[in-house]
Amino acid sequence: MKYIIILGDGMADDPVGSPGGRTPMQAAETPWMDRLAREGRTGMLHTVPEGFHPGSEIANLSVLGYDVAKVFEGRGSLEAASMGVPIAEGEMAMRCNLICVEEGRIKNHSAGHIANAEAHELIAFLQRELGGDRVGFFPGVSYRHLLKMKGGDKRLVCTPPHDVPGVPFADVMIRPEVGEARGTADFLNDLILRSQELLAAHPVNVRRRAEGKDPANSIWLWSPGYRPRMETLSEKYGFAGGSVISAVDLIKGIGIYAGLKSIDVEGATGLYDTNYEGKAAAAIGALRRDDFVFLHIEASDEAGHEGDYELKKTTVEYLDLRAVGPVVEAVLGMGEPVRIAVLPDHPTPCRLRTHTSDPVPFLIWGAGIEPDGVERFDELSVRDGGFGEIEGSHFMDILTGK
Repeated sequence: MKYIIILGDGMADDPVGSPGGRTPMQAAETPWMDRLAREGRTGMLHTVPEGFHPGSEIANLSVLGYDVAKVFEGRGSLEAASMGVPIAEGEMAMRCNLICVEEGRIKNHSAGHIANAEAHELIAFLQRELGGDRVGFFPGVSYRHLLKMKGGDKRLVCTPPHDVPGVPFADVMIRPEVGEARGTADFLNDLILRSQELLAAHPVNVRRRAEGKDPANSIWLWSPGYRPRMETLSEKYGFAGGSVISAVDLIKGIGIYAGLKSIDVEGATGLYDTNYEGKAAAAIGALRRDDFVFLHIEASDEAGHEGDYELKKTTVEYLDLRAVGPVVEAVLGMGEPVRIAVLPDHPTPCRLRTHTSDPVPFLIWGAGIEPDGVERFDELSVRDGGFGEIEGSHFMDILTGK
């Protein structure tokens, strides 16, 4: 048996505040996902355990069958694995966003989705100006970068910037959870303030402002942790090889710690203009070789963070037509048993522009799966699904029948 998970990041939404009371998933034309729902089995999945923030790191670890309380060590350390940055004993890694601050408030979490070349120039500049023996800056993709610190204390209260658009940045800076972490919090907050002084007049930002774009005029540090220790999916489920396909370092890093091969796809952006066809083709090729494939597509989450309902609806339709459809057609011609799962990791409601902990719809189609009578794949329809409502860490057990 082979397995493929197609995950539309942040695809789920909330009908409250949506046009006509319909979420983007409900409004979208999704013939392929609807077919899988009709021929497969559906349900609702709690991907965020109680007490955890509804981040993609938490939700995706949960979807892959991990006990988050045992394995989670912060977003930064997961992304470091994808970036090839080793985390040694005594070192702490954190996500380092490039963000836009306007009149003292966080305008957006992505500096207007800054391009890689501009972002890398700014991170290299910050490394020269602020980096050293204690701290280092490492370039990632677009606004998503990494900071590594020696001797840092991870017991910090950090706020993801995508959770607080419009909020004064000074109100949500890093706080220590315990007195011993005060020095780490003060050091990191000082880096944020110094970055604002340095980035304000950088030529990249001068040019961006002249072009009417948001400047990347601050770093934002969050999700600290040490090197995680995770059992591989092959060890957990007996897979003979597995692959992860994503444009996002976080998901690649989770996959690498889970023992999966990370496959890069040219033109994969993490936005609505990503190379859906290339990612689907890579997933199909991987499925012919491996027992397990995790295909992650970020676009719907970013549309949700922008609060753009129509764009999010479009990303759902693109996922269906340009990724799910080709995968289904290929699987039908394989002549061997395959199960396909489709789901979001968490909702990113357009009206809130951030993640929530609400359960998400999921479907499983393929060998040995009995239909449950559900006709469409969306947040409302699957509430009558045969799987009912389950906890995230059980999802892989259901998918694999373990």
